[in-house]
Amino acid sequence: MAERKLFAGHAVRRLRRQAALTQAAMAEVLGISPSYLNLVERNQRPLSAALLVRLAESYDFDPRALTAGEPGGGEAAMRRRLADPLFADLEIDRNEIAEWLAGAPGGAEAFARAYDRLGAGAASDGDAADPVAEVRREIERWRGHFADLDSLAEALADELRLGTGDLYGAIAERLRVKHQLTIRILPVDVMPDLLRRLDLHARQLQLSEVLDSASRTFAAAYQLAQIEARAEIDALAKGAGFADRSAERLFRRHLASYFAAAVMMPYARFLRACESTGYDLELLQRRFGAGFEQVAHRLTTLHRVGARGLPFFLIRIDRAGQCSKRFSGASGSPLAEAEGRCPLWRLHQAFDRPGSLAVQLVELEDRARWLTIARTVTPQRRRYGGVLAEFAVGIGVAAELGGALAVARGIDLKGDATPIGLGCRACQRTDCPQRSAPPAGRALLINERDRGVSGFTFTGD
Repeated sequence: MAERKLFAGHAVRRLRRQAALTQAAMAEVLGISPSYLNLVERNQRPLSAALLVRLAESYDFDPRALTAGEPGGGEAAMRRRLADPLFADLEIDRNEIAEWLAGAPGGAEAFARAYDRLGAGAASDGDAADPVAEVRREIERWRGHFADLDSLAEALADELRLGTGDLYGAIAERLRVKHQLTIRILPVDVMPDLLRRLDLHARQLQLSEVLDSASRTFAAAYQLAQIEARAEIDALAKGAGFADRSAERLFRRHLASYFAAAVMMPYARFLRACESTGYDLELLQRRFGAGFEQVAHRLTTLHRVGARGLPFFLIRIDRAGQCSKRFSGASGSPLAEAEGRCPLWRLHQAFDRPGSLAVQLVELEDRARWLTIARTVTPQRRRYGGVLAEFAVGIGVAAELGGALAVARGIDLKGDATPIGLGCRACQRTDCPQRSAPPAGRALLINERDRGVSGFTFTGD
C-alpha cells in the first residue's frame, strides 16, 4: 500500500495530461484546491480513499491502474533491473530507488524502457530479437484486452446461440453454410503429428480425434476467427508494426485464439458468471464448455471500460520450471514478469496432485501479497516418447482483492503468508533454506566458524 501512495502523483499527473486539463480545472472537479492537487502530483501528499473515489467517478480511471502505471513497473521491478551484475559495483539501495522514482519518474521510466529493450539483460539472452518476446510485449501493451475483438466475438456468440445451445454445432453449421467449410474428425493414425489442419482443396477443417470437446469447439471458433475477424486482426497486426514476419504471424495467432475464447466465453455473460460464482474455475469450465487453461487465460483479459473483472495474471510452467506462457493482464504482478521462480511457491507442487487446485497466499519481499491458484493441465497429445506430458498453470490476484474468490473462503488474507521471492538471483531474503544461489550484485560473505539456515551469506541491501 505504501508504494501506491508514493506513486499516486505520477498516475494523477498522467491522467490530468491525458484529459488535457489544468491543475485548477481538475482540482475544481475533484473538490480540492489546486495547491493540494499540486502536492499530490509531486508525491508530497498521499492519495486518500475519498479522492480516489472521486477520480474514478469523474474520469475513466481504474484505481487498479495505480500499480500498473508506476514508472518502470514500480520499486520492485526497478530493483530487479538494478540487480543485473552490470550495476553491482554501484551498491544502489532501496531508499535511493524510492527517491529516484518519486523525484524523477519520467527518467526512471526512460531507464526501464531502455534497459528492457537494449540493456545487458536483453542483450545477453537475445530478447531484443526474439519474436516471442516482441509479441508478449505487444500483448502486455494492450494489457491482454482487445476491445474490438471482444465486441465482435460477443455479437457473434449471441447470434450463434439464437438457434441452438450447442455452440460447436452452431459454429460447424456456420462454417458449412456461410463459408463452405466442413469439419471432419480424423483418426490419430491419419493425423499423427497434427491436431488441426485446414485443407482448402477439400474445403475441410480437419481435427484430430484426440481433441476433447472444449478443444474441438475452440479449434472451430479459431477457424471462424480467421475468416470473420480478419479485418480486426489485420488492423491490430498492422498497428503493432513488427519488423519480423514471424512475430507478426505469432501475434495473429494469438488474436485469433483470443477471438475464439471470446466466442466460447462472451464478455458480459462470462463476467456475470465470474462475479456470481466467486470466480469458481470448475463451475466456469462446466458452464461455458471450456478447459481449465482456457478459463484461466480468459480471466486475464477482463478489462473492458466500465465492466472490469479482477486483474488476474497467468503463468504456465513445465516440470523443469521453464515458462511457456505468461500474461500479466492488468495485475502488474512481478510473479508473471520474473525470469526466475521460487520453489516455495506451490505452482511447482501442483505436479504432485494432478488435477487438484493448489491455493496459496504468498508474500513478496516488498510485502505485496498475492492469492494464487495452481493446477496441472495435460496437452491433447498426452505422451511424448513414452513420457506423460503436462504443465502447471498458475493464476493469481492481489490479496486485497482476493476476498471475492470462492477459493478464498476460510483463508485469512491478512494472516500468515508464505514468504517467496522471484528466483534466487533476484531474491534478497537472507534466511531462506531453499536458496540455491546468492542474489545477483551482492558480495558473498564467507565465515568458516558459523553456518546459517541458508548456504549463502551475502552483504545486505
